Amino acid sequence: MSLSITLASGSASRRALLAGAGIDAASVKPNVDEDSAKAAMRAEGMSVRDQAMQLAELKAVKVSNRTEGLVIGGDQMLSLDREAFDKPADLEGARDHLRKLSGKSHTLETAIVICENGTPVWRHLARPKLTMRPLSEAFINDYVDRVGEPLLSTVGAYQLEGLGAQLFTQIEGDYFSILGLPLLPLLDYLRIRGALAT
Repeated sequence: MSLSITLASGSASRRALLAGAGIDAASVKPNVDEDSAKAAMRAEGMSVRDQAMQLAELKAVKVSNRTEGLVIGGDQMLSLDREAFDKPADLEGARDHLRKLSGKSHTLETAIVICENGTPVWRHLARPKLTMRPLSEAFINDYVDRVGEPLLSTVGAYQLEGLGAQLFTQIEGDYFSILGLPLLPLLDYLRIRGALAT
């Protein structure tokens, strides 16, 4: 009997990436108070990448404690000059994100942790680096007006799979990790564990 796979997330994009790769994973919201967890980690001076990894583990452990099989927890944080960016709260916040990122390079700290029986058994951190072209205020306003509410579901207020492609001059890293799930190393691990055919 093959291992069941559960995604400890309500993220539509992560679910879509898994489904597109042929992985039939249940999706369970971990109900983690991310704001409190992030506030505590930042008060300790934890690096952005460690914050992402800790949150991914927190989600996976919480769901794995009540779910059999392999549980995938993921988190992504944007790091600009070591400052963590969270998802914008509203469209004005999205505009502010884009103003700060304009003309600069940032890193997407993209962490996944797999837990089994409440214990982490595998973890991976991908660190795509994206360089945004200088953006005019007119472009930012037009872009936010055209894309709208979906921008609020991404840490950088961009959607690379759509109009967000217009924001960048250079991207280093794989597409799946930018969308929030380092899919290729994840698939490798699932094959090693026998959860996927080899």
